Amino acid sequence: MRNIKLVAFDCDGVMFDTVAANHAYYNDILRFTGSPPLTPEQFEFAHMHTVDETLALLFRDNPEGLARAGVYRKTLSYLPFIKEMVIEPGLKPLLEKLRPLRKTAVATNRSDTMDRVLKEHGLEDAFDMVVTSLDVVHPKPHPESLIKILDHFTLKPIEAIYIGDSKLDEMAAMGAKIPFVAYGNRSLSAVHHIDRLEEVMLLLDGWGEG
Repeated sequence: MRNIKLVAFDCDGVMFDTVAANHAYYNDILRFTGSPPLTPEQFEFAHMHTVDETLALLFRDNPEGLARAGVYRKTLSYLPFIKEMVIEPGLKPLLEKLRPLRKTAVATNRSDTMDRVLKEHGLEDAFDMVVTSLDVVHPKPHPESLIKILDHFTLKPIEAIYIGDSKLDEMAAMGAKIPFVAYGNRSLSAVHHIDRLEEVMLLLDGWGEG
């Protein structure tokens, strides 16, 4: 992996531990509409999918609730929930080592919250490109976000890696033909599995080749 020119990251579950933040965000919306809190199955879906897809699932049998949730969401500041997000300890040191020798990017199913998340954690200038669900027609698991990044930097898939933690990330990487590095989830099919972001530099320096 010594010829990798781009390292792309998923956001939730890779760059940040967002379990508490996502629980609080969606439960606030559910509380407003008089609905019960997230079930474990609903949270698993929410962790990977866009907010629109998640709300559609949560209110699939309640069109009136979906409409109320959509209106409420537009008035809801995400700032209190950002404070619940815990940045992965190795992220900033890794980004400092990667740049400027390699390009860095984010491919996430987050939407209009991503800019604020990066700013609040001092990461607004840490990535060369950020692609959210608002920047594509088809969010993950479709490979469009990753293909968009490759095209932007005029790179071949083999010149990049994508670090993710979910089946959607795996499928997006597979569709874009980018080598997939699974973070904290050994059930996924990947060229490498890691449990700490510090391990990325070992991969890029040639660990595991041959």
